[in-house]
Amino acid sequence: MAVTMKKMALIVGFFGVLSFIVGVIAENKKPAAGTPVPVKDVVICKYHSDPTVALGYLSFAFLLVSTVAGLLSLFYPYKGKSVPQSALFKSGSFIVFFNIALFTAGLAGALLLWPTLTEQLHISRNVHHNLNTECPTAKTGLLGGGAFVSLDASLFWLVALMLADNAREDYFDEAEKDPKGEYGWITTSELESNGAAKALDI
Repeated sequence: MAVTMKKMALIVGFFGVLSFIVGVIAENKKPAAGTPVPVKDVVICKYHSDPTVALGYLSFAFLLVSTVAGLLSLFYPYKGKSVPQSALFKSGSFIVFFNIALFTAGLAGALLLWPTLTEQLHISRNVHHNLNTECPTAKTGLLGGGAFVSLDASLFWLVALMLADNAREDYFDEAEKDPKGEYGWITTSELESNGAAKALDI
């Protein structure tokens, strides 16, 4: 089955939306705090069925798939026709949205991973010598913010893909108008006629 630009756009959008949905669920499922249980000279924090870590990593994985698909979609040789990167980066709009998509994808990844790793550390290191500990969890709002930025990143990849499509069309239109290429080429009939003309001049 041939890979088309429409299919790549669907993959980018689908996994971007999945990352958003799972990230929002992770934010909503995150408990405000754990339950402190005093035991001798320590406090053990108990976190009841917290799916935040698994959902956070899943949201990040979907973001990663969307980002990789977004990058591949821009430079993939559709219908066996490849376009040099220099032709794509001639467009100022493409450069702007390409960089914005990269930045937002990186920001979304950081916002999703930071609270996920923090939550995992809180759960695994749940024994505290401070008897006044409140059994904290990851900072509220980061996962939700990461989910929204993840969705934004997929939208920016789609805009960059549309601009790349325009750049591809312009590139092939120019190639059709100038079939001899940048440096040109000469047919054998042209060589023969030039040779005959030189012979007459002599």
